Formats: sequence, C-alpha cells, structure tokens
Amino acid sequence: MSTRNGSSTRDPNDLDRHPLTRPARLAAGARVAVVAPSGPVPEERLEAGLDILRGWDLDPVVGPHVLDRHGEFRYLAGTDADRAADLQAAWCDPDVSAVLCARGGYGAQRMVDLLDWDAIRAAGPKVFLGFSDITALHEAFATRVGLATLHGPMIAALDFLKNARAQEHLRATLFEPDSVRTLSSGEAGALVPGRASGVTLGGCVSLLAADLGTPHARPSARGGLLLIEDIGEEAYRTDRILTQLLRAGWLDGVAGIALGSWVDCGPYEELRAVFADRLGDLGVPVVEHFGFGHAEGALTMPFGLRAELDADAGTLTLEEPALA
Repeated sequence: MSTRNGSSTRDPNDLDRHPLTRPARLAAGARVAVVAPSGPVPEERLEAGLDILRGWDLDPVVGPHVLDRHGEFRYLAGTDADRAADLQAAWCDPDVSAVLCARGGYGAQRMVDLLDWDAIRAAGPKVFLGFSDITALHEAFATRVGLATLHGPMIAALDFLKNARAQEHLRATLFEPDSVRTLSSGEAGALVPGRASGVTLGGCVSLLAADLGTPHARPSARGGLLLIEDIGEEAYRTDRILTQLLRAGWLDGVAGIALGSWVDCGPYEELRAVFADRLGDLGVPVVEHFGFGHAEGALTMPFGLRAELDADAGTLTLEEPALA
C-alpha cells in the first residue's frame, strides 16, 4: 500500500491478522509528551494529571498549544495546524518515549491528515495513548505506521484524575505490562458465547464509522478482535452506526467483539437488544460489560496485538505484553 505522499506502509488487509510493532515499555525517568489533538483542556485538570505522571517518576513535557482554544470553533484546542504541530514535534523528539493525549472531545479527524506520516514512521515506535475522539489517530497509527497503541485514560480526564483503578491499570500497562496480560472488568459476560483469537482493534464505534472512506481507514475488521464503546449515542443511533458498518462490509469476517462502556446511551436493556440484533448473527463471540472506554475505572486496552477473547469467562488474554 502507498500513502498519499507515496511512501510504503503496512497492507491494511493484513492489519487484523498480524500483530503490529510494539513500542518499548516505560522506565523511571522517561520523558513523556502531553498533546491535545482534539478538544480544549482545562488547565487545572492538566496540572493534576501532570502531577500524577511525576508521581510515577516520569518527566512530562507539554506541547506549546495544549491550552489553546480555537478563536472561532471553541470546541477545538487551537487551530488544526497547531494541534498537528504539537503531536508531530513530540513524536519526532528523540528524547520523548511516549505521546499521551490530554483529552478527547472533537478535532482529531481535522488534523490527522496534516501530520507528516513519513517523519513519524522514521522517528520509530513510541507509546501512544488516548481514547474517544483519539480513535481516528489509533487507526492512522495502525495503517500508516504499523504501530500498536494504547486505548486508555487521558491525562486531563476526570476518570484518570479521580479513579485509582484506572490509574493503576494504566501505570501497570506502561511500566509492568507482563502483569496485565489478562484483561477483565470482573463484570464481563457473554452476549454470544465462545472463544476467538485475533489482533485487537477498535475504539469509539461512532468514530470508526466516521472513518470509513478516509485515507487511513482499514477496509474491514476481518480476522480481528473488535473492541468498541461509545458515549451519548442513544439506542437508535447505535443501531444506525452498527448498521452502517454492516452495510459497508466492515464487520465481515470479524473474529470476535468486546463491548465496553456505553455511558449516556440510554437504558442498557435497549442497547443490549440492538447489540443482539445487529451483532448476534455474525456467528462470533460477543462479550459485554468489559469495562473500557468512558466508564469509571476504565481499563487500558492495547490495539494491534494478538489475543484470545473468551466470552464465557469475560477475559481478553494477550499473547505477549502490550509493550516490549
């Protein structure tokens, strides 16, 4: 496959069958960069998140535009060009071991094609962390760089700041990934029973649907373990999103599905009926209540790694640690 600027990257048809490149785990003293690719960041929350990182003996640095707010579109953290420049500079800094997103919101799709993916690929693998709107960047790192990434709590988000489980699971994933090879919320159970193996992918399902047809969208989830969640999507809108993915053939051949949190998406009984109707006929294991996404105490989920999903046990077991 060629990117828009002509460089070679991973064949998107292979992304869900072969594991991607793992970045190195973090060590004490590692420099980590915090960027804001999407929405504006409250300064007090950012400072609280940086304090947690310093408590982990990390050396956080903040992109120059992280606290910006777009002059016209107040839902954006500064201009598209500035948000892209922050991420680009952080990734290409040889002293930075990880790039951590401050928050989601909206805006990653506006800046993702402004990034120099040749330069990002040449800078080598690093830890990339975020979720929600950051789904667009997870997909781009997978298709354009072939890099495994982390879907997990963001530095200025309330769940990271106030929930000990979310903090500890992220910390263990970053520093001691061998200790979190088996992932489970403790509440997960089978919507459709069975076991399946594949390479993990996913994120906010509305963003995955919005990504269809873009330069960094993979053609399908074939052979993969799809991990999806969302926030603020009522049952009929969730139905529409899943139906779009089905009609586009994007779910053809998916190996298994894990359903995370569905905060503010209406009564779960209605959602569960939608999941059973839209996903139940795929003939693959589906596990619900997996505890990642916008819920309190959200787990950090690696994307791009081979794993086994056991719907009956409610577990996802990685073949190797999330970070090398």
